[in-house]
Amino acid sequence: MKPTDRNNNQESLQIESPRLILRPWRPDDAEALFRYASDAKVSELALWDRHTSVEMSREVIEKFFIPNPHTFAITDKTTGEPIGCIGIVPDGDEHYDIREGEREVGYWLGRPLWGQGITTEALKALIRYCRDAIALKSLIITTDERNVASQRVAEKCGFSLIDRYEISGNAGFAYRLMLGND
Repeated sequence: MKPTDRNNNQESLQIESPRLILRPWRPDDAEALFRYASDAKVSELALWDRHTSVEMSREVIEKFFIPNPHTFAITDKTTGEPIGCIGIVPDGDEHYDIREGEREVGYWLGRPLWGQGITTEALKALIRYCRDAIALKSLIITTDERNVASQRVAEKCGFSLIDRYEISGNAGFAYRLMLGND
């Protein structure tokens, strides 16, 4: 892992794992984002609108991903292509009430890559970053109740189920991971 202060040098921040590099999104990632975010199954399970154009993907990158200092493109180390997204949910956009020193994490991956352990690897790298670089006390993950794969990722990374809840008419589960930073 090579975290650097994103506020001082946003472009150089990257978090590495064996197969992946988590790095800031760039406007020229719009086509890759659209390739995966236009998949209705991905957007349905992630609870956001399906992307309908490359321009929409570019706008999401510029208005939502780039301004959030802890939102990362999940990129394949061999190709450099963004294949998903992971990061800390912006303040105020959480799906579940959070404690002091706690943040909610969100993630999604392009459907052709599901079932290969990629999201688990990315989440483990993000957990290290949240613990070591930004000294959070705990993390929350929320999932749609139908998103069993996302629930399994949370559990594989040590999160414990803490609640069943409803948001915007969707039933979901909340998971928490204590990071050991007091």
